[in-house]
Parts: sequence; C-alpha cells; structure tokens
Amino acid sequence: MTRADPPPETPDPSTAPVVIVGAGLAGLTVALHLAGQRRVIVLAKRQLGEAATAWAQGGIVGVLGEDDSVESHVRDTQDAGAGLVDEHTARFIAENSARAIEWLVEQEVPFSADPTGPLGLHLTREGGHAVRRIAHAADATGRAIHEALLDRVRSHPSIELRERWMAVDLITSRLLHREEATRCYGVYALDIDSGRVETLAASAVVLATGGVGKVYRYTSNPETATGDGIAMAWRAGCRVGNMEFIQFHPTCLYHPQERSFLITEALRGEGARLLLPDSALATLGSREALRFMPAHDERAELAPRDIVARAIDFEMKKHGVDHVWLDATGLGADFLREHFPTILARCAALGIDITRQPIPVVPAAHYTCGGVVTDLQGRTDLAGLYAVGETTYTGLHGANRLASNSLLECVVLGRTCAEHMLAHPGPSLPRLPDWDESQVENADEQVVISHNWDELRLLMWNYVGIVRTTKRLERALHRIKLLRSEIDDYYANFRVNRDLLELRNLVDCAELIVRSALARHESRGLHFSRDFPQTLPVSFPTVLMRTVRPGRKARALSISS
Repeated sequence: MTRADPPPETPDPSTAPVVIVGAGLAGLTVALHLAGQRRVIVLAKRQLGEAATAWAQGGIVGVLGEDDSVESHVRDTQDAGAGLVDEHTARFIAENSARAIEWLVEQEVPFSADPTGPLGLHLTREGGHAVRRIAHAADATGRAIHEALLDRVRSHPSIELRERWMAVDLITSRLLHREEATRCYGVYALDIDSGRVETLAASAVVLATGGVGKVYRYTSNPETATGDGIAMAWRAGCRVGNMEFIQFHPTCLYHPQERSFLITEALRGEGARLLLPDSALATLGSREALRFMPAHDERAELAPRDIVARAIDFEMKKHGVDHVWLDATGLGADFLREHFPTILARCAALGIDITRQPIPVVPAAHYTCGGVVTDLQGRTDLAGLYAVGETTYTGLHGANRLASNSLLECVVLGRTCAEHMLAHPGPSLPRLPDWDESQVENADEQVVISHNWDELRLLMWNYVGIVRTTKRLERALHRIKLLRSEIDDYYANFRVNRDLLELRNLVDCAELIVRSALARHESRGLHFSRDFPQTLPVSFPTVLMRTVRPGRKARALSISS
C-alpha cells in the first residue's frame, strides 16, 4: 500500500503554501502576484510548456488606442456574448485591460512593436471587434507570454514548480466531517512518475486547469484540456454555469498529419476570405460564388466565432465537402512572413504554401465559455478554493467568447485573485487524512480506459456538437451514464493514473455539458438546437448545483446529484 506520510503538525495558514493546479497564464499570473509574500506550489500534469496558453496565436485585448474606449470593448463583448454577458464583469475586465498589458510588458513579453502605436505596440483586429485593440507577438502570442512568465516563475525562490503532478481531488471540510462552513484545505496530488498520491495541505487552492476541449474528438486544444478543475470543483459541491456554450473555433487546419493546429482569427481580421472548395462549383455555377460568409452575416469573415463556425458547418453539409478554404494569398507574401510566421512555417512543412494556396480548414472544439462559478476575485462556493481562467464562469463570455478576451481575463482576475488571498489568509489547518489505497490493486487492463475515452469523445462530437437536437442530447446522456458506471467502478477498485483521472474528469464534464444543453430551450450563441431554433427575448445563465454528503474515505467522496 502506498500512502502519504501524515503532516508532522497542524500547518499555520501564513506558512502553508498556496497550491495552484495548472501552469498556464492564469496559474502563473496568480503565482507571480503571490510570490513576494507567500510560498507557492504550482502543479503541471505534463511538461510546463504544454499548457493551452502556449497554443494561443491571436493575442490579448487591450483598450489602448485613441480610437478605442472601455464602452466600445464592453459593447463588442456583449454583442459576441449574445445577451448573456454580465455587464459589470465585462466593464471591470475592460477597465483593467491596459493595466494587464502594461504588466505583461513589465514581464518582458516580446510583443510585436509599432513605434507609432500605444505603448509602442502593434495592434491588430479580430472578428467581433470594432477597432484594432489586439496586442500580439506575431502569430504566437500565447507562447511568447507563457515563456516570459515561466522564466520569471522558474527564477523565483518562493515558487515550487512540480512537473508531471496531477491533482486528484480537493480535500474539503465535508470530507473531514467538520461542522464549520464548507472549506477547502488542500488537494490530493498524484506524482505521475512514481504513482504515489501525496496529501498537500494548503492555505488556499487555485484551480487554473483550463477548459474541456478534449471531451470532443476534434479540438484545437492540447492534451491537458480535460476539464480537471471543473470536475473537481463540481464533485466538491461548487456551482457550475453555462457549460452548454462550447466554442468551436471556425478555422482549424484540416490535414491528416495535423488535427489540432489552429489557424488564427487574426488572418481573417487582416482580410483572409473563406471559400468553398472547387468541388462545389458544380452546384454554384460560378467561381465568384465560392465565398459564402456574406450570405450568412453582414460582417462576413469578421462575424463572431459562433456565427462563422455554424456557417462553415452548414456549407460543408450542404455541399458534401470535408473542409472549406481560408484564402490569405491576397495579403501578400511579405506581410504573411512578417505577421504570421508560425502558420506559414507549419503549413509549409505540410506542403501548403499559404502565400500561393488557400488553407484547408474545419471547425474544432476550442474554448469552454462556462465553468466553475466565481466572482471577480476568483472565489468559488468553497472558502479557500479559487478558480481563474478557462476553468471558470465569471459572466464575461456569455453565450460566446469574443476573440482574445480569454488571455485578458486570466491576467486581470489572476491579479485580483492573488490580492484577495493575501488579504484573507484563512484559519489554521486541521490534520488531513492520507490517501487511502488499502482497498485497491494495480489495474489489470488499460484497454478499458482507452476504449471508454475514445467512445466518450466520439459520442460528444456526433451528438453534442455545433448543431444539436433533443434526441441526440438524450442519447448522449444515456450513454454517458453507462460510461460513468464503468469508470466509477474502475476508479473504486484500481490504483489511479493520469489516464484514468482524466477520463473520470471528462465524463463529469460531458454530463455537465449535456445537462446544461438540455436545460436551454432556445438557440443562443454557441448553443444551436434544431428543436428550439428561436432566441428567447429574455434568457439567463444555466447554473447547475449538486448535493455532496460527507464521506468516510479519503479516496472518494460519496456524491448524489
């Protein structure tokens, strides 16, 4: 039996570390704002560079230019969010956007420069934005930001980085049978290389694990996007909101050797056009008709992502094609080399010269607009538990996220989250129980995990995709319940590993997505139902709650929906 050593004494909240689950922009921002006054442990379940932040190409919003304003940014965010954006949240984020960009510049993020631009930065424009307000580092903004912050974090003596460590579950007062207000005291964390689960007592826990894109067969997300933070918070009793709104990015590269490479929206912002393949000419009659976006929205290629993704899906099904084209040849070879070197190089390696040829693209699951319900300090329903970034539902994204608002939310609320923790250290910590493996054994066959993983992702793609029906959703929910039974049985009887934990989290998130979609009897933003095609005049966020009973074992809470 493997078990963690008990803590030698009751940790004082001023000396116990803050445990941050996730090493993307949200988690690193919190860590850097805390590190001057608190000890921090950051858990990364894969290598540090594999966070979703590093995959972000387009940029980060900053209300900086003389032609821009907070009001304009709030209005664009609300328009994209299709009536479900919380105006107070959107305004707070917009008002703090310039400060966020300035902080990133202080961290030596190498943004693309323009001597005539605000703060000396080149600003680009993306779909849904009225003006140029996107600060970027060519077409690899996320990687540039992530690497700069990682350099800072690695060199800070108060921050401990643990690669290949994965949180298993939260340790809460319910688990400890304590009668005080519900609180989080730490996490159980798996050292993936040793297979040992350790008890990490924490003055506070921050969930910054990103979204749940890997619940779908086709996604622009990295392997890390398995909804870990959302699932852990849900199992611990936190509210979860707006999970039906999964953003499908309109343009993911369509190629047999590259199934998750994103083609940034900034290309369309600079003038690239979406076209049908030449095979559609037989039904269209003329090459001029190959461009299809003007028929779907007056903003054409600059419409918000939900509109563009549905338009592509519609045209692909209508004409029986596997992809559409994104034609950027009109931008010129020199411009593409300067502003989109990453896309140019990746496509060139696959035999596609984007200076002379259009790029084959398809929609793919991209961003989770819902998540753990938090306030503007990252606080959840559990005292001592915070969440930041794509893991959360703050009201900013509504029914559809405006391009490049995601990185901004991480930086703005990462700071406010740290500030709240510093001002509220919390009570002394109780002695925490060890992780219990006395009733389990080593897994006999891993094929059960891989089979259920593949089945879950395929049924979500086929039944809970861009266009939905009630019958498809009900079928998906029925199969998810069967999968959950198999997964829970496996979890109860065998030692945990990363694949099992990710699958357990994915099935929780899949059920949340489907239940939320079934509860929304309208079509709005990213949720489109053939059974309810109308948009209701008044609508509200979808918030799910559950009841959690105290459980005896540290291995698994007893949970009832």
